Amino acid sequence: MNIPVAYGSYEELLADPSIDVVYIPLPNHLHKEWTIRAAEAGKHILCEKPLALTESEAAEMAEAAAKAGVYLSEAFMYRYHPRYDKIKQIIDSGQIGEVRGIRSAFTFNNAGDKTNVRYRKDWGGGSIYDVGCYPINAARLLLGKEPIAVTVNAFFSPEHDDVDMMASGLIEFDGSVALTFDCAMWAASRNPLEILGTDGIIEVPSAYVTPTPGSGNFYLTVRGERSEIEVPHVNAYSLQADQLARAIINKTPLQFQPDDAIHNMKVIDACLLSAREHTRVAL
Repeated sequence: MNIPVAYGSYEELLADPSIDVVYIPLPNHLHKEWTIRAAEAGKHILCEKPLALTESEAAEMAEAAAKAGVYLSEAFMYRYHPRYDKIKQIIDSGQIGEVRGIRSAFTFNNAGDKTNVRYRKDWGGGSIYDVGCYPINAARLLLGKEPIAVTVNAFFSPEHDDVDMMASGLIEFDGSVALTFDCAMWAASRNPLEILGTDGIIEVPSAYVTPTPGSGNFYLTVRGERSEIEVPHVNAYSLQADQLARAIINKTPLQFQPDDAIHNMKVIDACLLSAREHTRVAL
């Protein structure tokens, strides 16, 4: 494979002074430990979503990074796609009127692989952690505010270590606006997003992954007239890495601070509590 340098352990990697940044795609329950250890070793960190298993874990990780003077970035690659700047511009311009709701979903089918890390409850498995976090993050990003309450239903599968294989929810925001979402790990792949305004709708057929040219395009309907908005085909993963690298080199703030990840985890905590307790959870 022509890999010039390899390590026998994570500890060995962190001890290498030539390493500036580490990417942590480990199972969710290991994010906290290795993020903190990486920070203490003076490494900047790009950590996969969800950043942690709980809001309190995320706060500990952010504190460790701040104490060490290193950057900590949560790997929600979708939001670095330039189309989201355009979508926010359309919302802010008032073209679709007042935003009343956001609808989104992220599903995929991997139920046959029961050895997958997503199906280990003690490892932070489940559809809300794995893909439900995307609609939650996108709604917060596009609305520019934090939720006030959540109501979530989920199917916890005994065949998959009782993780939530499917969930749906209503997330309320101040100002009479809400996100409705669903997520699943045993249904056909889809990841749409709709922003519903009083005068129009923005439809994003493939909101979180854009594998092919044209898959990032979205649609704007205003008072019955529908138009396609074409956007460049880009690699959002590369843009995410570039943003972190530029911040490190130029010593500038990250576009998305660790506080954003902490807030997202707060909502995820509430979603899981709501699903388990069958109740509305205020935030």
